[in-house]
Amino acid sequence: MSAPKDLHTHAIPAVYFSDTATEHVRLLVQQFKLPTLTCPPDSGEYLFADAEGVSLCRAGEKGRVRVDFGGGAAQYRRTKGGGELIAKAVNHTAKPTVWDCTGGLGRDSFVLASLGLNVQTFEQHPAVVCLLADGLERALQDPEIQDIARRIAFHYGDAVELMQELAAQSRPDIVYLDPMYPERQKSAAVKKEMAYFHSVVGAAQEEAELLAAARAVAKKRVVVKRPRLGEFFNGEKPAYQYTGKSTRFDVYLPDHPVKDGE
Repeated sequence: MSAPKDLHTHAIPAVYFSDTATEHVRLLVQQFKLPTLTCPPDSGEYLFADAEGVSLCRAGEKGRVRVDFGGGAAQYRRTKGGGELIAKAVNHTAKPTVWDCTGGLGRDSFVLASLGLNVQTFEQHPAVVCLLADGLERALQDPEIQDIARRIAFHYGDAVELMQELAAQSRPDIVYLDPMYPERQKSAAVKKEMAYFHSVVGAAQEEAELLAAARAVAKKRVVVKRPRLGEFFNGEKPAYQYTGKSTRFDVYLPDHPVKDGE
């Protein structure tokens, strides 16, 4: 597994291994070649690996960011609904193949997989993909959600390069993008975990390049998740939209559409 080209604007957090970290967790983390710590740092973000898996922490604070597909918001959306708008946006009844090219912590990938779709998830940041890999590993061991987790395959690398490489073998029906929103001015209003996430990931990928690559490989549509009142991605008006209370999904048509049966 080769590392993607260096597009990270912020320092990559190091990993502190607790004495309780299992050998399996250690091997999982080591494949992403993250720097390691001999003790927790005095400041900034870092990854903490213990018997429960891998978490993103900030020195001096109690909160943690952890990918947990079996509980919290993921469990609520799986058992109580909450994926209706994204389901419409990707036309899930047609059972499309989906590439989630801005994987992040995998939440939208999990929702899509919960709809019965097969999802290829791309993530280029080594710390984030480490969190995602750990979460998927645990999900595969959970009888309640392992069938959903099996429908997700993740790829570590630059999304544009991966799209071009994998499209040579098979193009997806849908390319899904959830680009990092700009950091808000009122930091107190940002949830703690998103504040940590913004601090680690930094700036988003180049919008024009990402959207162009997505439109070049998708067979049916490109779906971009945006804040309800947010600007169009790369300033380009979509063909149509699905709008909710706080979020909307902008749909762009592909450069080389393929009709059903072709």
